[in-house]
Amino acid sequence: MARISGVDLPQNKRVEIGLTYIYGIGRSRAQTILGKAQVEPGVRVKDLTEEEAQRIRQIITQEGGVEGDLRKDVTQNIKRLMEIGCYRGVRHRKGLPVRGQRTSTNARTRKGPRRGQVAGKKKIKK
Repeated sequence: MARISGVDLPQNKRVEIGLTYIYGIGRSRAQTILGKAQVEPGVRVKDLTEEEAQRIRQIITQEGGVEGDLRKDVTQNIKRLMEIGCYRGVRHRKGLPVRGQRTSTNARTRKGPRRGQVAGKKKIKK
């Protein structure tokens, strides 16, 4: 079983796809890592030799910026924006879209489920 950066890679997937299960590695970065490690992208994870897996691990640790370290950096950047009170920080604090999307309609992912409409009180006739 290939375990890289604390993540178990799925056995039956190609190495190129399996590496994307690691936070911070997408398709293009996976391809460059495999190129540096001289591993063919079409090989299945279960067919990797221990030597190839070790080369991949070594390249990922040299480049850095994956899993826990990357998550920590991203949260620190968001906290910094919130502390200095810039526009993006305020949007993060309010839980609204940060990158200029409309909020009149849509934005449900960021805003959460709709709150039910509160019916007004009926006036009692005298």
